Amino acid sequence: MNNYSINRSNVSRSGLQDIWNAFMVEGAKFSVNDIPMCPTTTSKIPSKLISFDDAKAIHKKEMRRGNKDYKVEGFVHFFIDDQKFDGKRSSIWLYPEKTIEILKHFSGIIAPDFSTYADFPEPLKKWNYYRMCAFGYWAGMQGISVISNCRWGTEETWSYCFDGNPSNSMLAIGVVASGIRHLENRPLFEQGLFKMVEQLHPHTIIVYGSASYACFDELKRQGIKVVSYPSKTSLAFAERRVNE
Repeated sequence: MNNYSINRSNVSRSGLQDIWNAFMVEGAKFSVNDIPMCPTTTSKIPSKLISFDDAKAIHKKEMRRGNKDYKVEGFVHFFIDDQKFDGKRSSIWLYPEKTIEILKHFSGIIAPDFSTYADFPEPLKKWNYYRMCAFGYWAGMQGISVISNCRWGTEETWSYCFDGNPSNSMLAIGVVASGIRHLENRPLFEQGLFKMVEQLHPHTIIVYGSASYACFDELKRQGIKVVSYPSKTSLAFAERRVNE
């Protein structure tokens, strides 16, 4: 694994705009595929997960109240539509400092989940995985507790899509948009999951969405702790059923 860092003087010259956010990976270690390492910086299992759009709404409400020192128990996640955290006005990549001002009020974050869909061009998949790891690493350097996020695609992504995740650690994955609910898609998800475990040997996996699948039962039999959190949609559905 390479161990080089960005020279700050190269990204702060007068008139030079750092459009690639090179500052985020200052001091980071890189894989042979030039993916920055995004370590999990906490051993704390989240009490709950809060979507980034909900976190923004909470922040806006507290700022209106003048409560600048508010704290919320729960980790912020990005298992939501990309436009809600990577749109022209909402992008955590374009406005990272503003994003940190929100995130610092919460217990921690799961590193971002920029999409890497199968029909994306390969360079775009790599770029989004790079951004996941770069932002997660940088957030950790800002004092935010971070759980490294794993996201894989079809088999060709396996050569780099675990590069930035730590070994023998706690990791997070999202299953809501994984296609696992559909039988025809399940083998691809399971193959990637088992490949991740084979390469990274996590002791704990945080799952956003249902873990009621045989593949997770198998991981539990291997001694891996699997902690799942219901999605926002399933929580809303459950609440609606209670109120009927």
